[in-house]
Amino acid sequence: MDDLLVRLNLVDACAVSDALDKLGLTGTVTGLHRLSTYLRVAGRVVTVKLDRADGRPAGVRHLGTAAIEAAEVGDVIVVEQRTGIDAAGWGGNLSLGAKLRGVAGVIVEGPARDVDECRLYDFPMFARTHTARTARGRILETATNVPIIVGDTLVSPGDYVVADGSAVVFVPRLDVERVLLAAEEIVKRERAMADSLRQGTPISQVMGKLYETMLEK
Repeated sequence: MDDLLVRLNLVDACAVSDALDKLGLTGTVTGLHRLSTYLRVAGRVVTVKLDRADGRPAGVRHLGTAAIEAAEVGDVIVVEQRTGIDAAGWGGNLSLGAKLRGVAGVIVEGPARDVDECRLYDFPMFARTHTARTARGRILETATNVPIIVGDTLVSPGDYVVADGSAVVFVPRLDVERVLLAAEEIVKRERAMADSLRQGTPISQVMGKLYETMLEK
């Protein structure tokens, strides 16, 4: 694991979101739920683009499998299923295949299924919602490793992501170093505040001007 990924795994989504705010960047996506584990996920992005089935014969390759085979250990697969059709953009066998490949987790902008199965695999799956409906005859994969939209954020292959119980936060690959530096400083300051609270400092002092101005340049 390279140094950037090691550092990314040490900060949470809130710190990275605050760092984006501090730098005037966007990338925080709310409403994507952690369905299958309590693990935090951080890594480089491999993308999958799904669309409505249009009557064409289904491809030989099942959706998501190209992304799994293209992924490196520690990557995070991010799926766009924004068709509005109630059909899963990810499921149990894909989760098992991804886990065996060393994929860190999957994030689905749309429905996912086989939630209980993913819990048995201890494989992190985040999704907009959950369903039992299969993709068969409803949706299909149109591309792997192309720019996609998650929430209102443009996500490109090779970008970085941190996902936990608070949110999913994407960081463009060209900005990851400066975002990490800002996030690490924020984590350091917040830990100092927590230490002050434990030492008996009144919370009104700890959460006063220092906190309110923490993101100022």
